[in-house]
Amino acid sequence: MIRHKINIFFTVVITILCTTFANAQVSEKALQDSLTNANNYAQNGLNSQAIDTYEYIISKGYTNASVYYNLGYSYYKQGNLGRAILNMERAKKLSPNDPDVLYNLDLAYALTDQMQVVEPMFLEVWWDGVKNMLSPDGWAWVLAVLFIIMLAGIAAFLFANSISLRKVGFFGALVCACLCVVAFSIALNKRGEIVDSTEAIILSSSVTLTTSPDKNGSEMAVLHEGTHIEIISILNEWAEVRLKDGNVGWLKVADFEKI
Repeated sequence: MIRHKINIFFTVVITILCTTFANAQVSEKALQDSLTNANNYAQNGLNSQAIDTYEYIISKGYTNASVYYNLGYSYYKQGNLGRAILNMERAKKLSPNDPDVLYNLDLAYALTDQMQVVEPMFLEVWWDGVKNMLSPDGWAWVLAVLFIIMLAGIAAFLFANSISLRKVGFFGALVCACLCVVAFSIALNKRGEIVDSTEAIILSSSVTLTTSPDKNGSEMAVLHEGTHIEIISILNEWAEVRLKDGNVGWLKVADFEKI
């Protein structure tokens, strides 16, 4: 009797696992088919259909730099500058050195409000350059490789017969440990920029930057669709933002979307 119940239990478990795996395969195939359709729409100039299909794919959690770039480019071809820049910026976060993304972002930004940019300090530029050498997943792989090398160095230090080899293992493990901390910090920072971004793009055709979070605030500037902003804080329906020229003011939250 007990053996019979055990057999029933394992049969149910195996059935559930097989069903789940089959459903996952069907879902993955459906998304791949949707992606193929979206790419075909985009290549044939059917931008509205391409946009709808790419948005559907993203809503299902299937995201990568290519999907965001193609969606952004479709919006660009349709004349929707704000959403074009928004999605190309999302693609840039996942693939910071993609030449097509960078080139078309420059083209799109050339059509937005032009303002004098506050030049960052040299160390900030250098650090951003280091971070943008790889995507978050790329830095995660670097971390994994460094960790394995560190373990090999520790093993050499503990078990090698040669004193020189033990020294190499010790210092190699020490260097790799330091590099692991750096790689982990960068990967965590890059992931944070994606998950909890403070950057945003204005999507409304025209908005007013004001000195306070209410309708009585003095007008500071009129901004247009596609303008890049940095979110400082949010107060109810208002957000304190910083422009690329360093000016700080308030906008309605409904007028922009986070990258």
